[in-house]
Amino acid sequence: MNNMLASLLSPSPVLSTASLQQQQQQPPPQSLRLPPNKQPLTTTLVAAAAAGLLLLSPSPAPSRADPEFSVYYGTAASAANYGGYGGNASKKDTAEYVYEVPSGWKERLVSKVEKGTNGTDSEFFNPRKRTEKEYLTFLGGIRALAPLGAVLDNLALSDVNLQDQIASADDVSKAQREDGNGQVYYEYEIAGAGAHSLISVTCARNKLYAHFVMAPNAEWGRDEAVLRRLHQSFKTIDPAAPPPVTES
Repeated sequence: MNNMLASLLSPSPVLSTASLQQQQQQPPPQSLRLPPNKQPLTTTLVAAAAAGLLLLSPSPAPSRADPEFSVYYGTAASAANYGGYGGNASKKDTAEYVYEVPSGWKERLVSKVEKGTNGTDSEFFNPRKRTEKEYLTFLGGIRALAPLGAVLDNLALSDVNLQDQIASADDVSKAQREDGNGQVYYEYEIAGAGAHSLISVTCARNKLYAHFVMAPNAEWGRDEAVLRRLHQSFKTIDPAAPPPVTES
Protein backbone atom coordinates (compact mmCIF):
# COMPACT_ATOMS: atom_id res chain seq x y z
CA MET A 1 0.00 0.00 0.00
CA ASN A 2 2.74 2.39 0.96
CA ASN A 3 4.72 1.42 -2.07
CA MET A 4 1.70 2.18 -4.29
CA LEU A 5 1.26 5.68 -2.79
CA ALA A 6 4.94 6.44 -3.21
CA SER A 7 4.83 5.49 -6.85
CA LEU A 8 1.80 7.67 -7.47
CA LEU A 9 3.35 10.75 -5.74
CA SER A 10 6.80 10.42 -7.31
CA PRO A 11 7.27 12.07 -10.72
CA SER A 12 7.69 9.82 -13.68
CA PRO A 13 11.34 9.46 -14.60
CA VAL A 14 10.49 9.69 -18.30
CA LEU A 15 8.41 12.86 -17.90
CA SER A 16 11.04 14.49 -15.69
CA THR A 17 13.80 13.86 -18.18
CA ALA A 18 11.73 15.14 -21.14
CA SER A 19 10.68 18.21 -19.22
CA LEU A 20 14.27 19.02 -18.36
CA GLN A 21 15.37 18.56 -21.96
CA GLN A 22 12.63 20.92 -23.23
CA GLN A 23 13.59 23.55 -20.68
CA GLN A 24 17.24 23.30 -21.69
CA GLN A 25 16.43 23.54 -25.45
CA GLN A 26 14.10 26.66 -25.19
CA PRO A 27 16.00 30.00 -25.07
CA PRO A 28 15.25 32.24 -22.14
CA PRO A 29 12.50 34.77 -22.86
CA GLN A 30 13.80 38.21 -23.94
CA SER A 31 12.08 41.39 -22.83
CA LEU A 32 11.18 44.02 -25.49
CA ARG A 33 12.84 47.32 -24.73
CA LEU A 34 11.26 50.52 -26.08
CA PRO A 35 13.40 53.64 -26.72
CA PRO A 36 13.05 56.09 -23.88
CA ASN A 37 10.75 59.03 -24.54
CA LYS A 38 12.82 62.12 -23.78
CA GLN A 39 9.86 64.51 -23.83
CA PRO A 40 6.37 64.15 -22.47
CA LEU A 41 3.72 63.41 -25.05
CA THR A 42 2.02 66.77 -24.56
CA THR A 43 5.27 68.64 -25.25
CA THR A 44 5.82 66.68 -28.44
CA LEU A 45 2.28 67.42 -29.68
CA VAL A 46 2.62 71.14 -28.94
CA ALA A 47 5.95 71.31 -30.78
CA ALA A 48 4.48 69.54 -33.80
CA ALA A 49 1.49 71.90 -33.88
CA ALA A 50 3.78 74.95 -33.67
CA ALA A 51 5.91 73.65 -36.53
CA GLY A 52 2.79 73.24 -38.63
CA LEU A 53 1.73 76.82 -37.93
CA LEU A 54 5.14 78.13 -38.93
CA LEU A 55 4.93 76.30 -42.22
CA LEU A 56 1.46 77.66 -42.92
CA SER A 57 2.14 81.24 -41.80
CA PRO A 58 3.59 83.64 -44.42
CA SER A 59 7.10 84.96 -43.77
CA PRO A 60 7.17 88.57 -42.58
CA ALA A 61 8.30 91.09 -45.19
CA PRO A 62 11.83 92.38 -44.60
CA SER A 63 11.89 95.86 -43.09
CA ARG A 64 13.50 98.60 -45.11
CA ALA A 65 16.51 100.25 -43.59
CA ASP A 66 16.35 104.01 -43.14
CA PRO A 67 18.24 105.98 -45.75
CA GLU A 68 21.80 106.81 -44.74
CA PHE A 69 22.84 110.42 -44.37
CA SER A 70 26.09 112.30 -44.03
CA VAL A 71 26.63 115.71 -42.44
CA TYR A 72 27.91 118.56 -44.60
CA TYR A 73 29.94 121.26 -42.88
CA GLY A 74 29.71 124.62 -44.65
CA THR A 75 32.15 127.46 -44.12
CA ALA A 76 30.23 130.25 -45.93
CA ALA A 77 33.54 131.61 -47.20
CA SER A 78 33.53 134.71 -49.36
CA ALA A 79 34.38 134.60 -53.04
CA ALA A 80 37.84 135.92 -52.20
CA ASN A 81 38.41 132.88 -50.00
CA TYR A 82 36.88 130.45 -52.48
CA GLY A 83 38.22 126.94 -51.95
CA GLY A 84 38.68 127.28 -48.20
CA TYR A 85 40.89 129.17 -45.82
CA GLY A 86 44.08 127.49 -46.98
CA GLY A 87 46.58 125.39 -45.07
CA ASN A 88 45.33 122.30 -43.30
CA ALA A 89 42.19 123.92 -41.89
CA SER A 90 39.36 121.43 -41.42
CA LYS A 91 35.93 122.35 -42.77
CA LYS A 92 34.45 120.78 -39.65
CA ASP A 93 36.53 123.02 -37.40
CA THR A 94 35.71 126.18 -39.37
CA ALA A 95 32.08 125.35 -40.19
CA GLU A 96 29.42 128.02 -39.77
CA TYR A 97 26.47 125.76 -40.62
CA VAL A 98 25.60 122.11 -41.13
CA TYR A 99 22.93 120.06 -42.87
CA GLU A 100 22.39 116.42 -43.80
CA VAL A 101 22.87 114.95 -47.26
CA PRO A 102 21.37 111.61 -48.41
CA SER A 103 23.80 108.87 -49.32
CA GLY A 104 24.25 108.78 -53.08
CA TRP A 105 23.58 112.47 -53.71
CA LYS A 106 26.30 114.36 -55.57
CA GLU A 107 27.89 117.70 -54.75
CA ARG A 108 27.83 120.35 -57.46
CA LEU A 109 30.92 122.47 -57.62
CA VAL A 110 29.92 126.10 -57.07
CA SER A 111 31.88 128.54 -59.22
CA LYS A 112 33.62 131.58 -57.82
CA VAL A 113 31.45 133.86 -59.94
CA GLU A 114 28.25 132.22 -58.70
CA LYS A 115 29.42 132.51 -55.11
CA GLY A 116 30.12 136.20 -55.60
CA THR A 117 26.85 137.07 -57.39
CA ASN A 118 24.08 135.19 -55.57
CA GLY A 119 25.93 133.88 -52.52
CA THR A 120 25.52 130.17 -53.26
CA ASP A 121 27.90 128.37 -50.90
CA SER A 122 27.07 124.67 -51.38
CA GLU A 123 24.72 122.45 -53.35
CA PHE A 124 23.86 118.75 -53.56
CA PHE A 125 21.54 116.98 -55.98
CA ASN A 126 19.95 113.61 -56.61
CA PRO A 127 21.73 112.09 -59.65
CA ARG A 128 18.49 110.34 -60.68
CA LYS A 129 16.74 113.73 -60.93
CA ARG A 130 19.07 116.73 -60.83
CA THR A 131 16.24 119.14 -60.04
CA GLU A 132 15.74 117.36 -56.68
CA LYS A 133 18.34 119.19 -54.63
CA GLU A 134 19.33 121.15 -51.56
CA TYR A 135 21.60 124.17 -51.41
CA LEU A 136 22.56 127.08 -49.20
CA THR A 137 23.03 130.76 -49.97
CA PHE A 138 24.30 133.49 -47.66
CA LEU A 139 24.55 137.26 -47.61
CA GLY A 140 26.98 139.22 -45.48
CA GLY A 141 26.39 142.41 -43.51
CA ILE A 142 22.95 141.42 -42.18
CA ARG A 143 22.61 141.57 -38.41
CA ALA A 144 18.97 140.59 -37.97
CA LEU A 145 16.04 139.08 -39.81
CA ALA A 146 13.53 141.32 -41.53
CA PRO A 147 9.80 140.70 -40.95
CA LEU A 148 8.65 137.19 -41.79
CA GLY A 149 6.74 138.16 -44.92
CA ALA A 150 9.51 140.31 -46.41
CA VAL A 151 12.39 137.82 -46.25
CA LEU A 152 10.99 135.38 -48.83
CA ASP A 153 10.36 138.16 -51.37
CA ASN A 154 13.91 139.45 -50.89
CA LEU A 155 15.34 135.96 -51.47
CA ALA A 156 13.38 135.63 -54.70
CA LEU A 157 14.98 138.80 -56.12
CA SER A 158 18.20 136.89 -56.85
CA ASP A 159 16.59 133.53 -57.71
CA VAL A 160 14.52 133.42 -60.90
CA ASN A 161 13.36 129.85 -60.29
CA LEU A 162 12.12 130.81 -56.83
CA GLN A 163 10.26 133.79 -58.31
CA ASP A 164 8.46 131.55 -60.80
CA GLN A 165 7.60 129.02 -58.12
CA ILE A 166 6.12 131.66 -55.81
CA ALA A 167 4.15 133.20 -58.68
CA SER A 168 2.57 129.85 -59.60
CA ALA A 169 2.24 128.51 -56.06
CA ASP A 170 -0.98 126.93 -54.89
CA ASP A 171 -0.01 127.62 -51.28
CA VAL A 172 2.80 129.37 -49.39
CA SER A 173 3.05 128.74 -45.64
CA LYS A 174 5.22 130.71 -43.22
CA ALA A 175 6.29 129.94 -39.66
CA GLN A 176 8.87 130.88 -37.08
CA ARG A 177 10.72 128.60 -34.69
CA GLU A 178 13.42 128.98 -32.09
CA ASP A 179 15.96 126.33 -31.12
CA GLY A 180 17.28 125.59 -27.64
CA ASN A 181 20.03 128.19 -27.98
CA GLY A 182 17.65 131.02 -28.82
CA GLN A 183 18.45 130.95 -32.53
CA VAL A 184 15.46 132.11 -34.60
CA TYR A 185 14.59 130.43 -37.91
CA TYR A 186 11.98 131.41 -40.47
CA GLU A 187 10.37 128.42 -42.19
CA TYR A 188 8.69 128.59 -45.61
CA GLU A 189 6.91 125.87 -47.58
CA ILE A 190 5.92 126.50 -51.19
CA ALA A 191 3.58 124.07 -52.95
CA GLY A 192 3.92 125.06 -56.59
CA ALA A 193 2.27 123.80 -59.73
CA GLY A 194 5.33 121.81 -60.75
CA ALA A 195 7.60 121.70 -57.69
CA HIS A 196 7.70 121.79 -53.91
CA SER A 197 10.16 123.79 -51.79
CA LEU A 198 11.16 123.99 -48.14
CA ILE A 199 13.21 127.02 -47.07
CA SER A 200 14.84 127.82 -43.74
CA VAL A 201 16.35 131.27 -43.05
CA THR A 202 18.32 132.57 -40.08
CA CYS A 203 20.94 135.19 -39.11
CA ALA A 204 24.26 134.61 -37.33
CA ARG A 205 27.79 136.08 -37.53
CA ASN A 206 26.33 139.15 -39.27
CA LYS A 207 25.23 136.90 -42.14
CA LEU A 208 21.90 135.70 -43.46
CA TYR A 209 21.80 131.97 -44.25
CA ALA A 210 19.06 130.47 -46.44
CA HIS A 211 18.81 126.70 -46.83
CA PHE A 212 16.69 125.39 -49.73
CA VAL A 213 15.25 121.92 -50.36
CA MET A 214 13.51 121.59 -53.73
CA ALA A 215 11.95 118.75 -55.71
CA PRO A 216 9.53 118.30 -58.62
CA ASN A 217 6.11 117.19 -57.46
CA ALA A 218 6.67 113.60 -58.61
CA GLU A 219 9.83 113.30 -56.51
CA TRP A 220 8.21 115.16 -53.63
CA GLY A 221 5.43 112.58 -53.48
CA ARG A 222 8.02 109.81 -53.33
CA ASP A 223 10.70 111.39 -51.10
CA GLU A 224 8.75 113.77 -48.86
CA ALA A 225 9.95 112.20 -45.59
CA VAL A 226 13.60 112.40 -46.66
CA LEU A 227 13.25 115.96 -47.95
CA ARG A 228 11.64 117.15 -44.73
CA ARG A 229 14.48 115.58 -42.78
CA LEU A 230 17.00 117.53 -44.86
CA HIS A 231 15.06 120.71 -44.18
CA GLN A 232 14.99 120.12 -40.43
CA SER A 233 18.69 119.19 -40.26
CA PHE A 234 19.93 122.68 -41.16
CA LYS A 235 21.38 124.76 -38.34
CA THR A 236 24.07 127.37 -37.84
CA ILE A 237 27.14 126.90 -35.65
CA ASP A 238 28.22 129.97 -33.69
CA PRO A 239 28.51 129.18 -29.98
CA ALA A 240 30.37 132.43 -29.20
CA ALA A 241 27.87 134.81 -30.78
CA PRO A 242 24.75 136.07 -28.94
CA PRO A 243 21.33 135.09 -30.31
CA PRO A 244 20.32 137.26 -33.31
CA VAL A 245 17.89 140.11 -32.77
CA THR A 246 14.66 139.76 -34.75
CA GLU A 247 12.99 142.85 -36.11
CA SER A 248 9.23 143.03 -35.81
